[in-house]
Formats: sequence, C-alpha cells, structure tokens
Amino acid sequence: MIRTRLRPVLPSISSLRLIGTGPSSVVASKPTGQAPATLAFEDPSAFRVKTLYELLRALAVFRFCSFPVLVNNCGKLMSVARTLLGRRGFSMLLRPTVYSQFVAGENEMEISQSMEKMSSLGLRPMLAVPIEEDLGESTGEKRYEDNMEAMLECVRMSHSNAWSREPMMQLKITALLSPELCVKLTTLIANEPYDLNLLVRAMDGEMLDFPGLTESENRHFHCSLRRLNKISEASVNKVRVLVDAEYTYMNPALSLVTMAMMKKFNKEGPWIWNTYQCYLKESRSLLLQALQLSRNEGFCLGVKLVRGAYMDKERKLAKAEGRLDPIHNSWEETNDSYNGSLEVMLDIISQNPGRYSMIVATHNEESVRKAAERIKELGINCEGGSVCFGQLLGMCDHVSLTLAKEGYAVYKSVPYGSVEDTVPYLVRRAQENQTVLKGIRKERDLLRQELWRRIRRI
Repeated sequence: MIRTRLRPVLPSISSLRLIGTGPSSVVASKPTGQAPATLAFEDPSAFRVKTLYELLRALAVFRFCSFPVLVNNCGKLMSVARTLLGRRGFSMLLRPTVYSQFVAGENEMEISQSMEKMSSLGLRPMLAVPIEEDLGESTGEKRYEDNMEAMLECVRMSHSNAWSREPMMQLKITALLSPELCVKLTTLIANEPYDLNLLVRAMDGEMLDFPGLTESENRHFHCSLRRLNKISEASVNKVRVLVDAEYTYMNPALSLVTMAMMKKFNKEGPWIWNTYQCYLKESRSLLLQALQLSRNEGFCLGVKLVRGAYMDKERKLAKAEGRLDPIHNSWEETNDSYNGSLEVMLDIISQNPGRYSMIVATHNEESVRKAAERIKELGINCEGGSVCFGQLLGMCDHVSLTLAKEGYAVYKSVPYGSVEDTVPYLVRRAQENQTVLKGIRKERDLLRQELWRRIRRI
C-alpha cells in the first residue's frame, strides 16, 4: 500500500471558524405569491390517534420533565433506582414510561411495530443509534468497530422495511472517531487547514501522514475514515445520513470529515448532510462557507438546521477558558439567526432542489410556520424531499401531525436499543434540551383537552 507524506493545502476548506451572522448576499429571492393560510397548532384532535394509556403516559412524563431539578439530577436518580430495583426491576419501571415515550424499541420487531404506526400517521423515521463519546470517554478501536457495525445495521433496517419511505438516519462521528483527536484536529486546521482531497484519498485506502498527527493518531484517523467510508458506501442511494454537530471545541473537525464525505458521495444528490447550530454566533458564516465550498468542489449539500442543545456547557467552558461566549446573547437573536439561515436555504433550494436539501429540525412553531409559508410562496414541492421537517419522537406531536396532515414531509428522530443502552442517551438529551422541555406546556394543555374530551364521553 502506498504511503505518502503530505503538507496541508490551504484553500479548499479554509477557516471553518469565521465569525459573523450578517444577512446573506448569496442569492436573491424569487418574487413571492400570495401567502397561504397560516398553519395553526392549537387543535387537540391531533392526539385522537393516541390510546388512553399513551395520553396518560405523555402527561406524566412531561410533568416530570417540567421540573429542572429532576431533569438535572435524572442521571443520579436513575442510578439509585437501578441499585435499589436491580437491572430487571429498573427495566420494568422504565419500559412502560420514559422508555416507551421516547424510544422505538429494542429489537427490529418492536421498532417495526412503532414505525408502522408512525407511518400510518404520515410520519417518516429518522433512526438514531444512541452512541457517542465526549472527552475522557474514548473506548478504543474495538468499540468503534462495534459502533460501525451497529450503524451499518441501522442503514439496513432503515432501507429494507416496508415502513421506510425516503429514510434518514442520524450519525455521531464521535462514535467512530475519538473526541480527543477531533479536538486536536480542530486546533491543527485552525492554523493550517487540510485539503478535502487528502481525506478522500485516505477514505479510498491510501495511507497518508496527516500533518501534525503522531503515528498512532494517524493510524486511528485512517481507521475512523475507513469506518465512515464503509457506512457512506452502504447508505448512498438508499438512506440519507445526517451527521450531528456537537461541541464547538470539536465541530470544525467534524465538519471537515463530513465535507470530505460529501465530496466523495454527494456527486449525484445529497446523501450525506451536515448540521448547523443556529444558537452559535458563527452559524450563518459556517453555512455560507459550506454553500460556497459545495459550489467550488462540485458536490450536493444537505443541511440539518437546528437551534442547538449545548448552550449551558458551551457558556461555562467559554467563561472558564476566558473566551468570548460563542452563543447568541438572547433567545430573540437565536430566532433571528435560525429564521435567517432558513430563508437562505429555502431561496437556494427553490432555484436548484436537486442539489440542495434541508431538514427544518425544530420544535419552534414560529419557525415551522415561517418555513411552511415560504415553501408555498416559492413553489417548492412539499413532498419532494428537498425540504422536510423534523422533531423528536415522543414530543411536539401536535406540530408533527398537523404538518403531515397538510402534506409536508415530516420525520421523527427515533432512538432505539435496550433500556441499558438508551438511558444514558436519554439522560444526556434531556439535560441538553431543557429549553425544549420547559416549552412543552402547550403540548401538555392539548393532551389534557383530549383526555377530558374522552372522559366526558364516558
């Protein structure tokens, strides 16, 4: 096998760290037509498809999630419960409650039953393997290889079942590449950016010495790129792979790898997507850079647009390290950032829907409404796959079901696995998404209205 010593090439993926959120000058909007009727998310009848037990379970779980002290300490509470009840007792407690609310199931039969019901309601699956790592949690090549096999199984399951309609899946790069190396790569490319072609050649099996990495780091990076290449090869033309963003101290490395995957596999359509966190002050610049890079390199771009889930930790880290806070100063600024990036992408998609795609991944009703109205105004096919909506399984069903009823493509992020495997994932997601959990009061009110409607009929 050929081994080559390489120096970095600057222009191709230069500065993934440019700060700024000003309005885009990339494209101009098409003239807008008459705005459609405004979507309303006020109708409790959206929950008539749920059983009585599902209504009661959702109300109980959402009530628990409305107390920050319980959410902040849910990991400790579950650890105590596991100790007192034992593994079997703990599973019996969680399975009919929190687990059933947010997890599709443990095996393919259980997952299929959940997905068939979802499909009957007009919703589509976005399966998520609940594995990831943060600094200090690296587990070695054997675990990364096992994670790759789990993700390949996710590709197979997403594609091969009758409920799979234009399937998507989520991917955490830190389940395949150590967070420590991601942090080091982020530091290296801030000074001397790597050319995307280096990573593509490494994915193709060429042994390269990436500048700044030790021999063992090079070896691990090559193994990780091979794993990502194998997953991409299995999914292209079958399942769209949405790569999650994580923390700012590793995001540039994650984007570098994701863009290399796009360059290799997104030649005919957007099969690999990247995530943009609009609570970051730099989010608009990163999105515009990605758009420009996709043009320069000739690949299609898929965008998952989120607000972001790591606000508290990002701010604490910035303060501890004496850095500027990377997060927007207010909720209103984050909303403006999200809606502005949404407008940029919708304008571009309306002009070239075959090469650009986006999932509007939010529980925010205002942003969902703006996106739906703009889709109609621009004449974008709401079922064509170039624009879709996404929410979490077990949450925001009044928005998801209303959108599906109106003919929009709507995906639910669907974790699956055993209670033991998914509990750490659920705990982390709950603690990261406390803003979303605090905002479920309206959904609880609608659930109560539907519950009382049924009680009055008895």
